[in-house]
Amino acid sequence: MQSNVRRKDRDLELLEFDAPGNAGSAQTIDIIGSPRYKNTDREYIAERRRARRRRAYFYRALAFVMLVSVIVLACFVSGYIYKFFIKENVQDTVPVINSQPINEAEEPKIAAPEIEVDLLEINEYSRPATRLNKIKNIFVHYTANPETSAKQNRSYFANLEETHERSASAHYIIGYEGEIIQCIPLDEQAYAVMTRNDDSISIECCYLDEDGRFTQETYDSLVHLLAWLRQEYDLESEDILRHYDCGGKLCPLYYVEHEDAWTKLLRDVERYED
Repeated sequence: MQSNVRRKDRDLELLEFDAPGNAGSAQTIDIIGSPRYKNTDREYIAERRRARRRRAYFYRALAFVMLVSVIVLACFVSGYIYKFFIKENVQDTVPVINSQPINEAEEPKIAAPEIEVDLLEINEYSRPATRLNKIKNIFVHYTANPETSAKQNRSYFANLEETHERSASAHYIIGYEGEIIQCIPLDEQAYAVMTRNDDSISIECCYLDEDGRFTQETYDSLVHLLAWLRQEYDLESEDILRHYDCGGKLCPLYYVEHEDAWTKLLRDVERYED
């Protein structure tokens, strides 16, 4: 009851102020129900709430920073103890492990030859971007264009997009100086052996003489590339074929007309060591 009386008395208080244009004379107004009084009261309460929230956020942030600092300090101390009291003892007792391979009889892997990757732009005449999901054979070709370089033959494949002359390409071209250019990724088909594009890799070889015989530089790079690819795809020597072996085309010419030279090439691939 007394609380209600005090609240009523407070609401009946009069506010004194100097009236405009009447300096020095005091006037009073009743602020019961005054909008200005109610707004001021609400703002005061809201400000106090905001201040309490700011203090709560501050204390939470401070507690979080302190917790993180304690964790970091604990990790630092633990690492220090491990380094100086545990790790040194473990190193003293663990025997040195031999860095040599466990299977000393395992044959060393053949390193990839030096290859210049210069892929053709995707187009329907030389790089269709068709997926190559399996590799059963590697086909060896010759360019049928003597005294042309690997770059020139690569440009020929690229220009087919403009000329529409035919569809042709190969994964690799080996120049008569032994340089190797890759034109097609090994997970895409090339236009090389019509009925076998979907499961084979093709290598075009440049040459100088009309008989189609490869220079020694071309031959050496071809043997290295074939040995590496055979290893990468777990193939056998008999999986290396001439274009001639699928369709009867005289390609590569010299190694079709000289079976002994082809047999020697396959033997050299088998004997190749990095």
